[in-house]
Amino acid sequence: MTLKTVASAVFFLALLAALASVPFFAGEYAVTLMIGMTGYVVLATAWGLFSGPTRYVSLATVAFFGIGAYTVSVLSEVLPYILVLVAAGLVGLAVALVVGLATLRLAGVYFVIFSFGLAELVRQLVTWYEVNITGTLGRYIFLPVTPEGIYWQLLALAAATLLFSWAIGRSRLGLALKVIGDDEVVASHCGINIAGVKLALFSISAVIITLVGAIQAPRWTYIEPSIVFNPTTSFLTLIMALLGGADRLWGPLLGAIPLFLLFEWLSANFPNHYPIILGLIFIAIVFVLPKGVLAAVENLTSRRTSDKGSAAGVEAVQ
Repeated sequence: MTLKTVASAVFFLALLAALASVPFFAGEYAVTLMIGMTGYVVLATAWGLFSGPTRYVSLATVAFFGIGAYTVSVLSEVLPYILVLVAAGLVGLAVALVVGLATLRLAGVYFVIFSFGLAELVRQLVTWYEVNITGTLGRYIFLPVTPEGIYWQLLALAAATLLFSWAIGRSRLGLALKVIGDDEVVASHCGINIAGVKLALFSISAVIITLVGAIQAPRWTYIEPSIVFNPTTSFLTLIMALLGGADRLWGPLLGAIPLFLLFEWLSANFPNHYPIILGLIFIAIVFVLPKGVLAAVENLTSRRTSDKGSAAGVEAVQ
């Protein structure tokens, strides 16, 4: 282990400890804000875990998020809380495996359309079941989980997701993902099990997203399909990951924090124009920063270094 790795680990642990201490001196609003921000950090990082290297644009985030929340609402009265979270993760895994086996052979716009349709299909199925089978539309969740507890759980999940993403990036699986993202034909000729690798990462990403929905469910007390299956969640996650750089470790985090604060301000001050502004921001990111902020900074730095090197070479010749 190098000195740089040790220093990075110490900094990460110190930052994690500082963030964990926020509820001890912050007010109720600050804790609520941190819950939302941390939740989106996990969602964007989990989205980038699969979509970053494979370049598959998924809009199914809210489908798994809602599945997690509804699993908690159904099982919270019959199982201990920790087992409810485990059950939510297993349900998310089962759905991800079924969906992945059926759709990960699709590519490009076809996968985007299917992922968006999947979220709407799950929402309609849950709505139909609630109205026609249970005779109601929403459910109440009464769990002894405080906002501070929700925040600490999300913070732990965020740390685990970042560590897992870091480990994947330095493994053979991460290398296989990069090859698949660059050219699937080359990847198949290299002997990479393309379907298996994509299915594994898609399932892991889906389980993490499902757990975010499950952990956040108690904060609402009452949920219904329109709340937990809101497509805005998928679009916000996508925009955040793309802004920072979905194929970078810290990219989704760097995109999630500023955009979450901006969206909170916009929704509070411009509630009627919020969707329009959201769409304009998405278009601007796609055209101005297609590969994210980190990639743009790296390109700018490399250009300056190249220009300095060229200037030094010219001076030497003169």
